[in-house]
Amino acid sequence: MTNRKSPLPQGQQRILCLVIVVLLTLCNKIPVVKSVELTFELPDNAKECFHEEIQKNQTATLEFQVVSGGKYDVDVTLESPTGEVIYRQIKTQFDSHQFIAAATGVYAACFSNEFSTFSHKIVYMDFQVGEEQPLPGIEEHATVLTQIETSAQEIHKGLNAILDYQTHHRLREAQGRKRAEDLNERVLWWSLTETVAILLIAIGQVLVLRNFFSEKKPSQMNYPLMK
Repeated sequence: MTNRKSPLPQGQQRILCLVIVVLLTLCNKIPVVKSVELTFELPDNAKECFHEEIQKNQTATLEFQVVSGGKYDVDVTLESPTGEVIYRQIKTQFDSHQFIAAATGVYAACFSNEFSTFSHKIVYMDFQVGEEQPLPGIEEHATVLTQIETSAQEIHKGLNAILDYQTHHRLREAQGRKRAEDLNERVLWWSLTETVAILLIAIGQVLVLRNFFSEKKPSQMNYPLMK
């Protein structure tokens, strides 16, 4: 029997196993930030509210963007548990607002399309509560970070940045696609209108020219009386 050599030396295999174990441990211990991220349809003359319980002195961020509909605008209000309006925007396409909860309770983020009579809106909303904590064992690290810890921290930041870029890219793509579809529909109806107008003008010209070259009956012609 022949002994097959391992593709990696034994020392590198141990390091690889250690890296995998550390990454799995970090993934299991990563704190989860409370977040509500969704895309919803807001009919005309309608108002939708979303509620989230926030603890006192906790940081929260509300981000929204109108993806399609009308003039891409919506009214937004953010109310505290006591009913106080802590944030308001009128006919805004997109915005982001960060605040610190003054009291523990249920906060309401309301989106209104009551000023619109015909067009409904599609709105994206991201309501994050709490700040994301660093990876376990890195914030209170007393010594210099090891290479594995530094790499894990950089990978974590990179993944968060990728998620943000993907979200905004999907929103821009959806908004651009909707505008292209609306433009295509307008061009189609304008082309059909022009086609109908050209056909009517052509038929009218044929009828007029036909009337010019048509022969009249003798009874319809007036001859002067001969003396």
